[in-house]
Amino acid sequence: FDDGPHPEITPWVLDQLEKFNGTGTFFCVGENIQKYPKTFQEILDRGHQVANHTFNHLKGWYTKNQEYYENIQKCQDLMPKNKLFRPPYGRIKPSQYIRLKKEYKIVMWNQLSWDFLTDLNKEKALSRLKKNVKENAVVVFHDSQKSFDNLVYLLPNYLKYLQFKNMISRAL
Repeated sequence: FDDGPHPEITPWVLDQLEKFNGTGTFFCVGENIQKYPKTFQEILDRGHQVANHTFNHLKGWYTKNQEYYENIQKCQDLMPKNKLFRPPYGRIKPSQYIRLKKEYKIVMWNQLSWDFLTDLNKEKALSRLKKNVKENAVVVFHDSQKSFDNLVYLLPNYLKYLQFKNMISRAL
């Protein structure tokens, strides 16, 4: 889950995961951690993993390297000991990748839910998610306001499908 924590949406996501006996990794934005520290702590208290998604959701390919590294470190300073990082928008400069891979495990994805699209056809998106289910996949959802209308449909239906396929613990 990218872009949180969010004080209403993240707890809803946590409830959905709990309902289906799943766990998730939350790639958090540092400024949201500062704004919503109780929600961030709830992620940890409920047994989920947190990871770095920069302090300000910076686009690496438009940001000077040193500024980008400092922004990542600013977020990292708010995290428990953890060395997972996902670049916002899934893109960074090759030079940034080379430097960051020395300190972090850079986690991309196999499947994108597209939950952030305002004109998303939810049924087609869910069908695509189901069709492409595989072991050890990394599927990206977002715990953000922008994604919530799509997430409310996609996440519980996807989790239900994973449970039916007996893949819930491996997929999350």
